[in-house]
This record gives sequence, C-alpha cells and structure tokens, in this order.
Amino acid sequence: MNINSIEKKEERAIKAGAMLNAYPDSIGGTLKDIVEFIKNPNVKGAFESFYILPSIFNTDLDRGFSVIDYEMNDMLASKEDLKELKNNGIAFKFDFILNHASVLSKQFQDILKNGEDSKYKDFFINWNKFWENHGEMTTEGYIQPNADLIKDMFFRKQGLPILNVRMPDGKEVPYWNTFYQEVKYETIDAQDLMREMNIQYSSAEILANIVNKALNSGKKPNEIEFDRFTKYEEDVINLLESRRKYLGQMDLNIKSPLVWEFYEDTLKKLSGYGAEIVRLDAFAYAPKEPGAKNFLNDPGTWDLLLGVKELADKYNLKLLPEIHSKYEEKIHEKIADMGFMTYDFFLPGLIIDAFERNTHDCLIKWINDIQEKNIKTVNMLGCHDGIPLLDLKGLLPDEQIDTLIKTVINRGGYVKDLHGAKNIYYQVNATYYSALGEDDEKLLLARAIQMFMPGKPQVWYLDLFAGKNNHEAVEKAGSGGHKEINRTNLSLKQAQEGVKNKVVEEQLQLLKFRNTCPAFGFEAKLKVLETDHHILKLTWENNGYTASLEANLKDYSYTIESIDPKGKIVEYSLTK
Repeated sequence: MNINSIEKKEERAIKAGAMLNAYPDSIGGTLKDIVEFIKNPNVKGAFESFYILPSIFNTDLDRGFSVIDYEMNDMLASKEDLKELKNNGIAFKFDFILNHASVLSKQFQDILKNGEDSKYKDFFINWNKFWENHGEMTTEGYIQPNADLIKDMFFRKQGLPILNVRMPDGKEVPYWNTFYQEVKYETIDAQDLMREMNIQYSSAEILANIVNKALNSGKKPNEIEFDRFTKYEEDVINLLESRRKYLGQMDLNIKSPLVWEFYEDTLKKLSGYGAEIVRLDAFAYAPKEPGAKNFLNDPGTWDLLLGVKELADKYNLKLLPEIHSKYEEKIHEKIADMGFMTYDFFLPGLIIDAFERNTHDCLIKWINDIQEKNIKTVNMLGCHDGIPLLDLKGLLPDEQIDTLIKTVINRGGYVKDLHGAKNIYYQVNATYYSALGEDDEKLLLARAIQMFMPGKPQVWYLDLFAGKNNHEAVEKAGSGGHKEINRTNLSLKQAQEGVKNKVVEEQLQLLKFRNTCPAFGFEAKLKVLETDHHILKLTWENNGYTASLEANLKDYSYTIESIDPKGKIVEYSLTK
C-alpha cells in the first residue's frame, strides 16, 4: 500500500456541540428507539452528534469491542436508523479497533479452515514466527521469549498472551491474543464415538457420559479421567480437540499488507455510514517488536497513527485516538501535536476533586494547559468504561488521587483487581452520579462546568438520567463484570418519562444552550477570571457573543449569562 499516493481532501471541521454516548440498545433496546428518544421535543436540539458504541456492528464479545465485521448488527440497528438520525441533525462517531479482530472474523476462520494455505495466514500474529530466534521452544509447543525481551511488556492477563489454535492437519499454533479468549469443547454422544473408533454402543454411551460430565465441570480433554476406558483416551481427546471452538480477540499483524487493506476498507465503510469522527480503540497495543514494549511503542505507535490518518484523510474522517496514560507522561500533548483530537480523561477526576476540596486550582491548571498548547479534546464525565483517576498522576499529587479513589469506592464504586495489583489499573467503575454522592446539585454543576470546558462535550446516557450504581448487574455478570455498574439499560418509556425530572430537564437545557450559543466553538476564546478559590468564573467570546459561568464550589450553585452582539442578556441559574 502506498499511503503517499492517497488523494487528500479538505479537513472536516468538527463542531463543538454536545455528543450523546450510548450503546444502540441502551435506551429501548434498539437504535430505532433511540431515534424516537432524540426526536422527543424535550430532547431535540440537545445533541448534535452521537457516539454509538460498537455493538452496532457484527460483534460477539466485550459488549461490541470484539468485532467480527463492520456490517450493521441487524438485531439492534439499520442503515435506515442512521439515515433518520442524520435527518435530525445528528453526526456520528464510531469505533475502529486497530489492534484486534474476533476469531469469528472471516480472516481467522479462513486460517482455521485452510491453515498454511490460507491467504490470511499472516493477517494475525503467529507467536512462534514473531519470537523465532528470540527464545526457547517449550514442550507445550510455544516459544518462551528471552526474559530480557519481555521485561518491559505489560500483559493484560496472567501468563503469555497466547491462544493455541488447532490447524486442519492437527498441528497446534499459538497466536498473539492480548485481550479476551475462551475455548469451548463440544459435548459428544455415543454415535459420535462410534463413528470415530471401534467401540460398542453400550461402552460408547458410558464413555460419552464420563466425558461430558468432565467437560461440564470445566475440565480440558487432557484432564479427563477415563478409568477403564483408557484405551480410547487418545482417540477421544483427538476428537474433542478437532471440534474445539473459540471466542476471543486476535491481534492483527500490522506488517501485513492485507491488514492495511482491511484498515482502508473499514474506514471507507464507516464513512459510508456517515461517520464524522472515528475513535481508534486499542491502537497503542498494535505495534510490536521483540525487545520493545507491547504498548505505546516509539516510533511504531506514531507511525501507525500517521499511516491510518493518511487513509482517514481520504474519506474526510477525523480520528480520535483512545489511550489512557498519566498526565506526567504528556502522551496527550504528543497526540495533539500530531494533529489529532484527544480525550480529556482528566476532567472527570478534576471536577470531583474540585468539589471535595472546594477549590478550582487544579482544574484551572488543566484549562490553561488545553488553551496554551492548543489541545483539541473530547471531554466527558462518565462513559462505558469507568472514571479514570490514575491518569491524573502529575496533575494532582498522589495523595489527592488516592483520596479520590477512596471517595468513589466509599460511594459504592469498584476498582478492578488486575493481577492482584489494584494500583496498576487506571479506572474506578461507578456511575458519575454515584461518584458525586448521588447529589443532584453536584451533578448539575458538573454538567455546567463540562459545558464550559474547551473541547467537545460527550454525555453518557446514564449520567443524563442521574443513574445510580447497579451492583446487582455486577453480581449477575460475575467475574469481569465490574463495568456493568454503569451500563444499565433503560426502556424507552423510562427515558421518555425521565426527561421530565428536574435534574434531567436542567441538563438538557445546558446541552441545548451549549449547542445553540454562538459564543462556543473550537475557534472561540475562553477567559479564566481571577476569583476566590471556591469560585470558578469562565467566559467564552466569539463573533461578538459571550457566555459566562460563575460556579460556587462550596454550595454547588451556578449562574450562566449569555450576551449577544446587541447586548441582549439570557440567564440560567440553579435555584437552591
């Protein structure tokens, strides 16, 4: 692929109006229901764009982040739904997962079917080919890399990130698998055994029961105790392994030309759906080299981003790389310097900190940073993942970050225990409303501050409805279900009734104000006025329009004043 030959189009100008964020089934159960919600007279005009999470596509796991292909999920959405949203003035943001694809993708399924004869054999990362001459082959059939080559690598799960895959010839091949994996073994019956080996029916029936009981208890084929049927052990294990099925997300080999063809085809498809912004998920894991980190490699990460940007420019798409990193590492600045939008993962924690300590000092420091360094952000309060707090390292003292984490946990939040070390995980899982102590006034002030922050405000649907922590959903989801605390689906009736609640109604007014007031925008100017530490004063100016916020960080009241070029004043305030 010659990325230099791609025709460039004039860069799309992204509006700074508010963006809804939800799964296609978050409200009502389908995207069609969300269309009806957005058309509600109380809601219409509150959002100018919509970040639809990737379960809108053909996916299997991880609530959409394991993509089989980027066709519409016909159980949840249709192109007609997208067209109607567009007709109602809604632009789109979609996900593109650069690092991996589902094992159910046509590419990986072709490998399982054709093995070395597959045209996609190098589409994913064959672990042993990658580490050839860089480690020792184990008796299990995979290479154990030399210790000095993996000492700087960060693995998302225990052990090496491998999924062993059985080829058509019976050979086991390990593939790089950073994220989720699941291997399933099908149960068998007597006739299955009789077709594969010389065994009588009565024996086959007993043996099948032994095997199925073991499989249902979670044992792997080589862990089954065959008792008096040991002479059939090898044949039974081979039968079970030949019928093995997989779920998971397999890492793509970005050195393969076919992967870059896939990248371009996907961006073209997303553009065809009407995408304005494309969020690049898990991009920092994609570039890999022996001896280098497997996350945020330099220069591999930046070369990848620039290559994808060349493709995106062809389809007039604005890219939003998604990455969590500590403020002190300045990764957000590097992304901005390269011309990309970046996530403001600092704002959620900064607002909670400002409320808890009744001071704007750290918040203003970040606002000044954004302006001085010309960082174009998408900001938020809550989202589908969690509240990022360790990102604040270097912007807040460590003890303040620890206090924030404890505060959110004490209010019912969770911290994922990753490899037994909670302090290396970057998010606390909670609804933003619960993280604020389930206080309406705090939520409204947080939303008002978000509306006056530089960047494009993104609004998680459950925050809009002052959603509370859903501990029952977490328990129901079991291991790894911590994120369900903030993903409670609403019926369309609940949503339509909910917009009549004061805390929702006032947020909608704030959103409409942000979308319609000409004082805001990426080209507008923001002034931070000097005040007492518990008072935050921000004023936007653009083409003769001004919009001002005065927020009290002690009693959580606020006043908004907007003045047009003719001097007409409009005031918004929270009545206590």
